[in-house]
Amino acid sequence: MTTILNRVDGLAGIVILAGGASKRMGTPKAELILRTGERLLDYHVRHALELNVADTHLPIMIADNGRGFDIDADLMRNRPHSAVFHISDYTANESDEQIDTAGALAAIEAAMQTLTNINDSAAGSATIDKNKPSWLMVISCDSLIPATDLWHELQRASAQAADKRIICLTDHSHLYPLLGLYQLGIEPDLKAYIDSGQRRVMPFIKPMVQSVPFAKSWQHLTNFNTPEDFEQACTALNNL
Repeated sequence: MTTILNRVDGLAGIVILAGGASKRMGTPKAELILRTGERLLDYHVRHALELNVADTHLPIMIADNGRGFDIDADLMRNRPHSAVFHISDYTANESDEQIDTAGALAAIEAAMQTLTNINDSAAGSATIDKNKPSWLMVISCDSLIPATDLWHELQRASAQAADKRIICLTDHSHLYPLLGLYQLGIEPDLKAYIDSGQRRVMPFIKPMVQSVPFAKSWQHLTNFNTPEDFEQACTALNNL
């Protein structure tokens, strides 16, 4: 049992980013259909649930910017106690329209606030060690990298980069900040950044990020923005 629980030691929750406009794709990426017939959002939820082992009840949050994408009921049928739920993007001004937010950072901020509230509610639990970093894993819907594989790669780096507060993938020429781990402790800084009117991800993460090179076999599994890109990603997934 200890070995199983250690697989997710330090992981406080997962947020799946599914709120992008996807104009070049022509349809929301979360609604794309894989060759197996599975919808992309369900694919990510299914793999995230594989990390929800034993009695950890790992929160899995869907940040779809109010689009209301549902989850395949069959995924939850055998996991009635798993915590899979939607969250609303953080807005610096309550009068702002939901669709006009700070983009991915607004979703990450909302997820961090949610996890902080959950941890505060369970502050008396012996399973919480506030001396250890707690991480939010961010998964964007322009990727086919499974949550289990992503956690495996990023978790090793988080253990070796104690001075870094964000861990994300890189292909040696580009960072993938929306495939990464974010320490919950940066939440106040992120909130202040958004409240100041900033939206850009890279300037925020640059001072605190550690990159993790990924295998060449993952190259075409990420960053698909057109139907042709998605078809190539599906082919790459089948060839793994």
